[in-house]
Amino acid sequence: MATQAAPIPANVDSDEAVPYRWIILLGLITAAVMEVLDTTIINVSLPQMAGNLGATNEEIAWVSTSYILANVVVLPMTAFFTARFGRRNYLTFSILLFIISSFLCGTSHSLNELVVWRLLQGAGGAALLSTAQATIRQIFPREQQGMVQAIFLLGIIVAPTLGPTLGGWITDNYTWNWCFFINIPIGIVSTFLVTTFLHDPPGARRINPIDWFGIALLIVGVGALQYVLEEGNRNDWFNDPMIVRLSVASAFCLITLVWWELSSRNEHPVINFRVLHNRDLSASIFLFVVLGFGLYGGTFLFPLFTQGVLGFTPTETGLTMLPGGLATAVMAVVCGRLLNGRNPLVDARYLILLGVVSFSISMWILGHLTTAAGEGDAQLALIVRGAAMGLLFTPINNAAFGSLKPSEAQQASGLINLSRQLGGSFGIAVLSTYLTRHVQYHRADLAANFFAGNPAFEQRYAGAVASLVAHGNSLLQAQKSAFALLDLTMMKQASMLAYNDSWMLILLSFLIVAPVVFVLRKPQPMAAPVDAH
Repeated sequence: MATQAAPIPANVDSDEAVPYRWIILLGLITAAVMEVLDTTIINVSLPQMAGNLGATNEEIAWVSTSYILANVVVLPMTAFFTARFGRRNYLTFSILLFIISSFLCGTSHSLNELVVWRLLQGAGGAALLSTAQATIRQIFPREQQGMVQAIFLLGIIVAPTLGPTLGGWITDNYTWNWCFFINIPIGIVSTFLVTTFLHDPPGARRINPIDWFGIALLIVGVGALQYVLEEGNRNDWFNDPMIVRLSVASAFCLITLVWWELSSRNEHPVINFRVLHNRDLSASIFLFVVLGFGLYGGTFLFPLFTQGVLGFTPTETGLTMLPGGLATAVMAVVCGRLLNGRNPLVDARYLILLGVVSFSISMWILGHLTTAAGEGDAQLALIVRGAAMGLLFTPINNAAFGSLKPSEAQQASGLINLSRQLGGSFGIAVLSTYLTRHVQYHRADLAANFFAGNPAFEQRYAGAVASLVAHGNSLLQAQKSAFALLDLTMMKQASMLAYNDSWMLILLSFLIVAPVVFVLRKPQPMAAPVDAH
């Protein structure tokens, strides 16, 4: 006579038996795409915003800076908010905060008003990536994680590529306000799906004492660091006393934060750094920093390069970037299929190495373009780069979460998204400074050959004078204008060489971190499920 098995206790860390998980996934993807798209869609509208609001180019940059400042401060705290208020409540609140702030941004009549609402929007946007990604990790079984994480990551990877194109079209055909209003219907759909179908597992909420000291250190440390990265190049870095003071404050607060969060006296840390004991997670976070450096740094450089050197229009630039985004989407789905199931078809580390090689090839192509390059030359490099992104994001994400407990997924997701965002900020800061310095260097180097008596200069100068005279200019006007034309040509060549150097710097950063892939452990096959009656 068989004895009845004892009931299996509910697992508060994971709820893989949740119904409607694919509908929930749709709601989470919708929210994530809305958030990531918003970080890039407004960049092409900044000049129009500056004109409408009476702001300078430096002042209007705070529309982007304020959003990122709030976002990077809240990202590490998403695990704390989720545990305290519940997964569904926190996600719903964040989506509503995001769409309300979007509406208020679109109706702003002054720069100060717009910056305040962008701060709130950035705070709401943090959960739309971090908590959403952790939720997917918790509601889907491990054997499906490869595919569902790939589907979720499609929005995160492709949206930054499509953002400038969509933003340019909206700005050209409507006004910059609609770059914010477009979030409202998307957010309403996401809110409905999340509140209707997503529920917290029993016992998931924990009301612990609040780590106010840790929160204060986090806000000051990360906020000051982000300000330094955003404003450093504009203010000549450490020649500005404010940048120096904020750098010191950031370093002190972040070092103290790590000590305090790991201290035995802090029983309820706002950030659980102990999850970094997991070797795969630590290595993945390091890789995500460099991936953010290449993704956001490259997205920052490419429009400047094509429009400033190759003479593309904003629309042509967007269309040139589009196939690269599609290549990312295709490759991410392929990787998700290869990594899906209890016994993945391919070791994730091999895909990551292939992605590093492919990304390096794309940077090599971009680093050897000339001023005579056309749309096809640039597009080929971006297609290779896009495929490389798909080969990197999904496998690194899979490796990061592969050996984690579901209860650690929320904290890990916050740190992963923070690392990618900070990597992007480092990329933009470093590359903008590097580009400026190298344009000056190459201009000075080329100017050494810009003198009468140099056969190459004499030949170009005579040809320019003859062309101007042939177009109706007097000889004196032609001689004056010829110098200006040659100076513009020299500046264009100096810029081209500086962009080449910048692409090669990204390539070098990827090659330096490539050995980190070997720190990742070989994935272990999952045991088959055991029937329980």
